[in-house]
Amino acid sequence: MQLDLSTFPLVWMRREAAPAQPDILFAQFDALLARRQAFVILSEEGFDEDGHEHPQEERKRASLWMKQNKAAIRAYIQGMVLVEPSAAKRLAGKAFAVMFGKFWGYPLHFGTSRDDALDIAQHLLHAWLPPQLPSGNGGTAAHQ
Repeated sequence: MQLDLSTFPLVWMRREAAPAQPDILFAQFDALLARRQAFVILSEEGFDEDGHEHPQEERKRASLWMKQNKAAIRAYIQGMVLVEPSAAKRLAGKAFAVMFGKFWGYPLHFGTSRDDALDIAQHLLHAWLPPQLPSGNGGTAAHQ
């Protein structure tokens, strides 16, 4: 996976042809959460009903990272929007979306096209209310 942060707060996730580099991906997510601003993850690769199998060590690391960052994930990631033109795949994805939301702490949505996905993302961002998180010891929270 790779993240395109160039259109933040719209963050595009893409699968890579080369092997995934989890260190880079976790560092990118850490940097995104450190911004303390709402963002939405988007992907044009659709819903993969068969799922993508990750090695056990990678799944463990992702689960640990998610637990360590749970409050920030829930505060700043407003959702993930997949572009899925197939009505059948969108329907199949609805049950998965419920489990996804419970595990990751943010909702999974499906758009019928890139424009639809962008509309959903904009709606999610406009609905965001900044969290009342405690500022940490020497945190970088600068309020303007």
